Amino acid sequence: MTQDTTGLTVDLNASRAGHPARIAATCGCETPRRGFLGGLLAVGAGSMLPGCGTPSSAAALRDRIDTHHHLFSPAYVTELAKVNQAPPIVRNWSVARTLEDMDKAGVATSILSVTTPQVGFVNTADAANAARIARESNEWVARLAQDNKGRFGSFAMLPMQTTDGALRELAYALDVLKADGIGLLTSYEDKWLGHPSFAPVMDELNRRKAVLYTHPTAASCCRNLQPDVPTTVVEFGTDTTRTITDIVFSGTAARCPDLRFIFSHAGGTLPFLTERLVKLPVQDPRLAARVPRGVLFELKRFYYDTAWSAHPMALGSLTRLVDVSQILFGSDYPYRTGEDNVKGLIDYGFSAADLRAIGRGNAQRLLPGWA
Repeated sequence: MTQDTTGLTVDLNASRAGHPARIAATCGCETPRRGFLGGLLAVGAGSMLPGCGTPSSAAALRDRIDTHHHLFSPAYVTELAKVNQAPPIVRNWSVARTLEDMDKAGVATSILSVTTPQVGFVNTADAANAARIARESNEWVARLAQDNKGRFGSFAMLPMQTTDGALRELAYALDVLKADGIGLLTSYEDKWLGHPSFAPVMDELNRRKAVLYTHPTAASCCRNLQPDVPTTVVEFGTDTTRTITDIVFSGTAARCPDLRFIFSHAGGTLPFLTERLVKLPVQDPRLAARVPRGVLFELKRFYYDTAWSAHPMALGSLTRLVDVSQILFGSDYPYRTGEDNVKGLIDYGFSAADLRAIGRGNAQRLLPGWA
């Protein structure tokens, strides 16, 4: 161990071995000018390092774990292009660009996932093709992680066209590819994740005490409602809230206490609507048996990421609903940059300890393979 000019203790042996340097905060009040400028570069323009133990000094850490970071394998892009769903941002994705963004934001590891539509563009009647595409993508990510030790993990996607296909890929992804968890969309053909047809997948994930990351999509009812407003603006947050509501009031959350859920974008509109969810079993006593531990108990045990939510309006509400221990760093790259998210969290005014928890500690607790 040695102390660099920023006043941080760095494990140089870990760094030389190709792993992100383990950094422990020490008092940096005597930070020389060169270390101070280096810290500014690590934080990015617009942030300051005023003194020992401040939130901004935590931003200089280079070991963040990004739990909301997307990828597009070449084979998957080819499949999307066949159905005209490969816009430039998808076609232009590359490993080099994603590593560059990670380095700028001090992200050591990104847990990669495929965003909407995953394999939802494949007709149910062609379930074998959906399974093939999902398998190719999951294997490609596993090879990418092997080729870039310590930089990438994965939330594997499943072909949800059939239960058997989904369960086969779930087992292969977790047992053979050693994925960090499973990544599902918030809904499939207007069925949200508490629907009885998804119960076998949820029960198997619960049996394995697995992590389930969810990413929003738009229900068929609510696409193209406003010609100049993409579905990502309103409907993504709404669909996230719908699936949380469905998971809770279907009894899935209570039935699967060992299944660890991650919801994108600070839970969508959930924090704002929490009172309505809490009152629902009171208004409709039939639902009370499905939430025996209470609605708030379930909502507070879920994890929520900060993608598109690193601003006071979302964070102010989310942090009144859950402890900081349930909040995970998420960039939504390539749709946003990691630096955007880091700056937003710093500007919000989190303490140095909270920034470290959001940036790495909470993810390590949830994903012990990255401890």
